[in-house]
Amino acid sequence: MKKDLHPSNYRLVVFKDMSNDYSFITKSCIDSRETTTWEDGNEYPLIKLEISHTSHPFYTGKMKLVDTAGRIDKFRSRYNKK
Repeated sequence: MKKDLHPSNYRLVVFKDMSNDYSFITKSCIDSRETTTWEDGNEYPLIKLEISHTSHPFYTGKMKLVDTAGRIDKFRSRYNKK
């Protein structure tokens, strides 16, 4: 196996789905400036997600419109002119 191929800074990180406030903790090496206190009382880096398995239509079976930055409105206003 090649040396120094994988990152060595894996640690516990909290991922939070912003659409439904669901959080889970797992190991990751992603960098984050924000931190949060987990259920065990320890502080961990926080990564905010727009969508996760608890809000994705494939896993929930429900169609849900996710428009985080007005992308649909921008698309409609651009192509309504034609």
